[in-house]
Amino acid sequence: MADTDNILKVENLKINFFTRKGKVYAVDDISFTLKKGETLGLVGESGCGKTTTVLGLMKMVPTPGEITGGRILIDGENIMPLSENQMREKVRWEKISMVFQGAMNCLTPVYTVGKQMMETIQEHKDIGNSEAKKKIINYLNLVGLPEEIIRRYPHELSGGMKQRVVIATALFLEPKIVICDEPTTALDVVVQAQIINLLKELKKRLGLSVIFITHDLATEAEVADRLLVMYAGKLAEIGTNEQIYGKGGPIHPYTEKLFNATPRLHEKVEELSFIPGTPPDLVDPPSGCRFHPRCLKVMERCKKDQPPLIEVEPEHWIACWRNTND
Repeated sequence: MADTDNILKVENLKINFFTRKGKVYAVDDISFTLKKGETLGLVGESGCGKTTTVLGLMKMVPTPGEITGGRILIDGENIMPLSENQMREKVRWEKISMVFQGAMNCLTPVYTVGKQMMETIQEHKDIGNSEAKKKIINYLNLVGLPEEIIRRYPHELSGGMKQRVVIATALFLEPKIVICDEPTTALDVVVQAQIINLLKELKKRLGLSVIFITHDLATEAEVADRLLVMYAGKLAEIGTNEQIYGKGGPIHPYTEKLFNATPRLHEKVEELSFIPGTPPDLVDPPSGCRFHPRCLKVMERCKKDQPPLIEVEPEHWIACWRNTND
């Protein structure tokens, strides 16, 4: 695929945390692309590296973390050499923005919604108060909120309303890429559905490219065009929605286990599966395939050699020795 088709290209990204226990291999040499207008789902267990990966894309990895290798190209430009000031002025929220997991943690409780949004837009744009206010109201309306919300404080809003404010803030500088890090986790199921439908509508209306993180494969089936499955800092499987959820189903043993642990409304499932054991310590990850200590299909080679990510069919990539001819 030509690079002109990709709004984002990640090459051999490595992110480590330098702790007293040792170096944590949080994101270990992963590569992927995001197409223009695509929603890319990022799934896996807690601690697998999902949030660390997207914070890396923003160059916002918290201390003691550090990006130690790789390239991140947004619209063809490698952002790795950019300074913190250049990232803040030219990239974050203008080219790539993020809807964080906890809306309340993103909003300052002592400022009104309007004041917070005004500060954000004027930090990036040379724009007067009147014009900025019109733009803020326009984007609040876009996410289904009335103008009077600008005079409200965060504690006066419901969980769903706060999340809509955060989404509006992520959009009003018109970025090409929006990252949604479990944006529905703290919401009840009715509001979750409303937020998911809102994001799908905004993606279509604004032509956004989206990275959507969740633990819930059922949610990803609803929103994602393509899925990245992560395990212990590595990519296990990449495939389209049809390849992962279609007749063939997932191929990697880890993806298969995740899939079988997800309740399905329209299929009879005798018993939900689970993954035995616990995720590995990434200070001292297992040799070979990192999933092999928990895998029911493990072979001797899995314990010694790290499997490469190979393309088993167009757009379907697997890191498993059972799917390679080597």
